Amino acid sequence: MREGSSVYNSHFFVELDMSDKLQQSAFLKACRGEVTDYTPIWLNRQAGRYMKEYHEVKGSTPSLDFFKTPHLAAQVTCDAQRILGVDAAIMFADLLPILEPMGMELDYLPGIGPTIANPVRSLADIDNLRIEPARETMPYIGEVIRLIRSELPNNIPLIGFGGAPFTLASYAVEGQSSRNYIEVKKLMFSDPGAFRALMGKVTDSVIDYLSYQIDEGVQAIQIFDSWVGALSVTDYRIHVFDHVHRLMSAVSGIVPVIHFGTGNPALLPLMAKAGGDVMALDWRAPIRDSWDLLGVKAVQ
Repeated sequence: MREGSSVYNSHFFVELDMSDKLQQSAFLKACRGEVTDYTPIWLNRQAGRYMKEYHEVKGSTPSLDFFKTPHLAAQVTCDAQRILGVDAAIMFADLLPILEPMGMELDYLPGIGPTIANPVRSLADIDNLRIEPARETMPYIGEVIRLIRSELPNNIPLIGFGGAPFTLASYAVEGQSSRNYIEVKKLMFSDPGAFRALMGKVTDSVIDYLSYQIDEGVQAIQIFDSWVGALSVTDYRIHVFDHVHRLMSAVSGIVPVIHFGTGNPALLPLMAKAGGDVMALDWRAPIRDSWDLLGVKAVQ
């Protein structure tokens, strides 16, 4: 065998060994609904941010710059996994930077949080939103995934994530956090066609963004619909379901997909129907009864 072939095959076997160790991790086995040696427990909070090590790394770096600086984002990701000794790492990032390449003027203001200076309020605003490949507009995401993966132990999966269409569209319309969602509901009910166009563009962007993460080497994806609880079952069925189903269909089947929503357990059957390997529940939903009702592989 030629030397070049020998080197290639050696690398190939190392990759296979790493992949096997990852696939046998408690986290990924649980996502697939397989028997595990123990039940992994998920504490759904930004665990790293309370740690002094996180604040030492971040220092005075503005939040948006911090997300976009791969070596810093990778360090706080790996620090949290190493110090806490958890079964998986989740990429340090935020839901909203995906809106920036679409034309949103995003910033994170102290004491306020994320703000968008040019919120979407009309069909003309929606028409002006751009759809460009995340690989080109967000190259720092690929770099941070590669850095994290090179530092994590070879049996620790890396979870990527993104926002669900309704949550991202809501931020784009509201311009900041909201308690009553007046602006997005005004658009949704007064101009359903415009809202459908907005959801379609956001869904296209999220599909591309999550596919990019999968290509770069994450072992699972979590999709956060943090604001979906503002909707009724009828609202979700009419205005949201088709977009989420299209997203889930596009990214499923390669790595496990976790579907997270909060605020309204009545939405869970429709959300499960929309897709996802794992349904994430909040404190309002009884775990065992919800699992039996939804018939999914696993619950979080």
